Amino acid sequence: MDEFDRQMWRVVIAAPIETVWNILVQTDEVLPFLFGATCQTEDGLHVGKPMRMVSKDGKHVIAYGEVLEFSPPHRFSHAINFAMVSDEPPARTTYELVEVAGGTELTLTSQALAGTKTAKMSKSGQYIVDNLKAVVETGRPTFGGRMMLRMSPIMSLMTPRRCRVADWPLSRVPLAGGGTMA
Repeated sequence: MDEFDRQMWRVVIAAPIETVWNILVQTDEVLPFLFGATCQTEDGLHVGKPMRMVSKDGKHVIAYGEVLEFSPPHRFSHAINFAMVSDEPPARTTYELVEVAGGTELTLTSQALAGTKTAKMSKSGQYIVDNLKAVVETGRPTFGGRMMLRMSPIMSLMTPRRCRVADWPLSRVPLAGGGTMA
């Protein structure tokens, strides 16, 4: 039986649950808490539908996957493959939001096959929760998040050709059920 790495990060964000949810699930806008990527879909986030994360400059697909759960404003889960290691099994990312005194508790859980590059890449949860909190509460990412966003043009130069956005149209994103969008 395969062993999965499971990572969990939790933070309280001083904002109503609807505000946190609406920022978390934005599509077609640069998301500083997701490394400056844009979440692209064909018609919004819906269970069983593909999604992809595209670099800020729009040239590369960073990750792609399928929406597995979508229960506003409490739970969003998706399969995720990183384009750089597309031959590995997908990871699963789950965001859970709960109203608490002082705002919204966000729990981010990542599960990936142990020992894979995908598992290593899926350990970025602390960055995501810290920067989502900062974006919601202050309107901008943390200092480290801003520095990472400034490095995006350099990182784009080092991204392999196999990650070009033209090679990863949403209609060809592999779905967890084994098919692709028709």
